[in-house]
Amino acid sequence: MADLCSVPPKILVPAANETLDLALGSQVELNCTVGWAAAQRCQPAPAWSKDGQWLGNQSRQDTTWLAQNSSEQLLSSVLQLNLTHDADFGVFACWVSNATATFTLRQAEVAGHVPAVLAALLVLALLVLLAVLYVRCRLSARLWYRNRYGELEINDGKLYDAYVSYAPSPDDRKFVNFIVKPQLENRYGYKLFLDEQTILPNSEPSADLIMNVSRCRRLIVVLSVAYLEQDWCNSSFREGLWRLLELSKKPIFIVFESQYREISHPAISLLKQHRGAVTLLLWRAGSMTPSSDFWKELCLALPRKVSFQGTVGDPQTQLQEDKDPMLILHSSYLDSGGDLHPDGDLGTGLRGCIFRSPPAPRIGGPGAPAVAAAAGTEEAQLRGGHRPELDVSDLGSRNYGARTDFYCLVTEDDL
Repeated sequence: MADLCSVPPKILVPAANETLDLALGSQVELNCTVGWAAAQRCQPAPAWSKDGQWLGNQSRQDTTWLAQNSSEQLLSSVLQLNLTHDADFGVFACWVSNATATFTLRQAEVAGHVPAVLAALLVLALLVLLAVLYVRCRLSARLWYRNRYGELEINDGKLYDAYVSYAPSPDDRKFVNFIVKPQLENRYGYKLFLDEQTILPNSEPSADLIMNVSRCRRLIVVLSVAYLEQDWCNSSFREGLWRLLELSKKPIFIVFESQYREISHPAISLLKQHRGAVTLLLWRAGSMTPSSDFWKELCLALPRKVSFQGTVGDPQTQLQEDKDPMLILHSSYLDSGGDLHPDGDLGTGLRGCIFRSPPAPRIGGPGAPAVAAAAGTEEAQLRGGHRPELDVSDLGSRNYGARTDFYCLVTEDDL
């Protein structure tokens, strides 16, 4: 390099040693630009080397110009390279007088398509597996979560879990009495109230309907073709649906798949439009299996069932330890000779006067005359129209506010 300047040129580009990662087969231009004072009468000559070996001028282009303020001269040397082989990569150096600029070219590793394809297939298989598990197990998972952490519907004054309304046709009777009732009561422990009468005779709920539905936590309607042939379904199903929504919380409608495609009744489209307010279930050919989705969806629509070990009867009366006869569903106890439970609500005196309490047992011994005298006194009081004093001290602690229905046990003699 001849014509050296008294002051070495200053490298403007690149500002520091530069490292480039390039792919095989690419093209690159290495730009080396220097500047020096215009007052110096010198002309630096650039030179390029690769890995310590000098390169020729065949792939190099040099340009010299004067800066805008005319106080500095600039020189640009551009080296053009075609990276077609592995040997084309290396360390390139630009020499201008005593200034040096270095370019390090490295071959970039090309990512293989096989790992990417395998990763995509793995993600796709995982998504398909999750979708299958969701379809197959979503109802079971929801049912398990509901049965474990769901809200309990007890102490609400209800006697039944569901009110089942169906048409008095042979097919509907068989479906309710031989399929729905055994499955829900025997397998899941629900308590049903069956009614095959017209639920809305004149699009208005009757007093019996309001009373019976108020005793039940849910309403189940077997919406068959025979059911839709009723007068209120043909004339005013929309108004009747609003009535049912007022009486029950999210009523359940069961439709048969064999009839579902043939039904052109507007009730089906109306129920589809109000899926958020009602539950529409489809009975298919495979729904007979106890583990089918139909029973899981039906159990999800019904209240959470609580099983009490060793108890009989209504759970809320067992929880409240209430043995009052007003909360007993059947009235066969009226024919009994007395209360079999010694610790009744109102004591022995009240049950003795109303339900004919048995006479005091005859016990031999020193206390026998006293017992016989007490029994004779009680019988004398009954004959004379006098009643013993009643012990009603525990009536104030009873919680009858939870019940919405009561049975009146006052006889004509009491009045």
